Amino acid sequence: MLVVAIVGMAGAGKSEAARVFESKGFTKIRFGDVTDEELQKQGLQLAEENERRMREALRQRYGMEAYAMLNLSKIDLAVKSKPVVVDGLYSWEEYIFLSNYYRQNFRVVAVWSSPATRYARLAQRPVRPLKIEEAYSRDEAEILKLNKGGPIAMADYTIVNEGSLKDLERETRKAISTLEKQP
Repeated sequence: MLVVAIVGMAGAGKSEAARVFESKGFTKIRFGDVTDEELQKQGLQLAEENERRMREALRQRYGMEAYAMLNLSKIDLAVKSKPVVVDGLYSWEEYIFLSNYYRQNFRVVAVWSSPATRYARLAQRPVRPLKIEEAYSRDEAEILKLNKGGPIAMADYTIVNEGSLKDLERETRKAISTLEKQP
């Protein structure tokens, strides 16, 4: 069965693309749920500062492939019955870990949007909105500390998301069709 990981900077549209995969029969596993669960266990509020600290702490504890490792059993269980879409691949190390583990059944879809587009979206999103300064700081941290550029560069398919939600949905359906045809 196919495991597709979606990568992109904050606000690019990863979760919206994952939702389209899910509507096409994929089981969705959101890597960020690990962060949310850990924050809840510790009684901390879902906020950018806490989330960043938690992401960094988990990676310090388990290594840069932490989220792939911590979600592996969920992916393995789900992929027995349906293809899986991973919402939120971050690091190069996660990419390598999943690529080595799932081999020819692993694909990466990058969702790309310009910083101006992403920052406008992030400021308006109802859950975990970010100010421009916070969004830029997160970009910087993800590129410099999380090695996020590698998986984006190595994507098997890239969706440019500069338009409407309908445009993103159409482009994601194209990606699904292309990926399902690949050997």
